[in-house]
Amino acid sequence: MGRLNIVPLFTIMNIEMTYKYLKSSCGFIAIALILLSCSSDATKKKNVLVFPSPPSPPKIQYLTSISSSRDITGQRSGFERLFLGKRKSIPIKKPYGLSIFGGNIFVCDTQADAIEVIDLEAKDFYYFYPVGSGKLKKPMNCAVDADTVLYVVDVSRKDITAFSKDGNLVGKYGGEELIKPIDVFIHDDKVWVSDIDGHRIRVYDKETRELLFSFPETDDKEDEEFLHAPTNITLAKGKIYITDFLDFHVKIFDLKGNFLKTIGGLGQNLGQFSRPKGVAVDRDENLYVVDAAFDNVQIFDKDGRLLMFFGGTYIGPGYMWLPATIYIDYDNLDYFREYVDEKFNLKYLIFVTNQYGPDRISIYGFVDPK
Repeated sequence: MGRLNIVPLFTIMNIEMTYKYLKSSCGFIAIALILLSCSSDATKKKNVLVFPSPPSPPKIQYLTSISSSRDITGQRSGFERLFLGKRKSIPIKKPYGLSIFGGNIFVCDTQADAIEVIDLEAKDFYYFYPVGSGKLKKPMNCAVDADTVLYVVDVSRKDITAFSKDGNLVGKYGGEELIKPIDVFIHDDKVWVSDIDGHRIRVYDKETRELLFSFPETDDKEDEEFLHAPTNITLAKGKIYITDFLDFHVKIFDLKGNFLKTIGGLGQNLGQFSRPKGVAVDRDENLYVVDAAFDNVQIFDKDGRLLMFFGGTYIGPGYMWLPATIYIDYDNLDYFREYVDEKFNLKYLIFVTNQYGPDRISIYGFVDPK
């Protein structure tokens, strides 16, 4: 007997009303338990994946992943599916950049031409499709400031577009000087932009949107501070860290544009890079660098010494598949504590986007043994 024959008197217009009535009745609990007992969504305990591998003391635990709206909203119970049907799953298609603010995760999806917004508190997931002059073509990276303004780098439009928390267009950054922007960071009332084809970091006034200065000044490719292909950037402790994709280094400058030093170099050994991309810095000034060729993240101390790496070519959850961006988060630990092994204390979260594979956003925890 089909599902429609179970409730022949129900119409499409009163399904929601009937569901609410049954949910409030005493019979709801009994029916729901029967239907849930038939569900195949029983939770299975997963093995704990840590880096480095034993017997070394664990520092990074893989927690979970987000690949679609269903990973946030969950599936409806058997009783809900009976009256409301299955909840539609919205996929993350090809993520690159990621930023987090106020319990919301903003994901730049280069294939969906949109921003995916994940509301951890409300357990909601939706696409943000700006229209009109703010319409996105290929969002690559994004950042959010203290006023909840979202700044999106569009590599096809060659500009940075700012949106209010209500989704309204605030303004745009970039002019003829901006050749091909690829990443953005907000700091000290300034908008910092990496211009991959302009070989510069462009710095704009956040309020006036005027270009303040660019660096480095050199055009000499033999110069150590020259930026061959600046991609991802991050700012921390008065320094800007820049991934130079074609020079296989992370280059570090002060906030006036003065060159300080480099980390890494071309190679396949530990501490070297092949396709460096995302960068992040924790509160101890440890530097995290994504390498899309090695499918891993290497961690260096503030003096440039390699501490460890995690990830690796995808063989299952916790490993990586063409990773792009990394983001360190200290504010949303409570939403992910349920995944932390009972032997560990969670210190902070590490988010890594994967452009391919079943795990589009992998979430790790930096942990200490209890």
